[in-house]
Amino acid sequence: MVDLGHVVADELAAHLGKALEGQGVLISTAESCTGGGVSSAITSVAGSSAWFDRGFVVYSNDAKRKMLAVKVTTLKKHGAVSKSVVEEMAKGAIKKSNATFSVAISGLAGPDGGTEEKPVGLVWIAWVVEGQVDATRMVFPGDRAAVRSGAVAMALQGLLVRVLEWKEKKKKNAQDIGEVESLV
Repeated sequence: MVDLGHVVADELAAHLGKALEGQGVLISTAESCTGGGVSSAITSVAGSSAWFDRGFVVYSNDAKRKMLAVKVTTLKKHGAVSKSVVEEMAKGAIKKSNATFSVAISGLAGPDGGTEEKPVGLVWIAWVVEGQVDATRMVFPGDRAAVRSGAVAMALQGLLVRVLEWKEKKKKNAQDIGEVESLV
């Protein structure tokens, strides 16, 4: 099998860069199972320093707690691969950076460690846009490399969609303000 995950990720990162060009906002990442793959794709884009602030690779629970302020109680109650933990990771990446947007990933890339409730390939991804958090659960097929590259691509795709939605909302708000000002 040919793994083209890096090609997809690099293309998504390039589109993300174009969408963020001149916007004056920054992105941060918080990655566990992808080990910096999202940050790597982003920094492969020339000029990404204008819109990428920093990445946190938080593979251990200790790193999640110390670097991103993920609560011990959340980790104990839900486990590292959970909606609650990635949401706290994404919020922590915002708090510990200068970013407006963040993405966080935690998952079971395998080949071991899966259970019926949390199978190998399970990945939780969360995004923060202007303080609003949302998360999604994915189960990627394939080996460790396929799970990781799928998670990186999904994280970037989700970030791109949210940035484009944010830009559209920002544009509409500016138009609405212009319409109100023309009435005054």
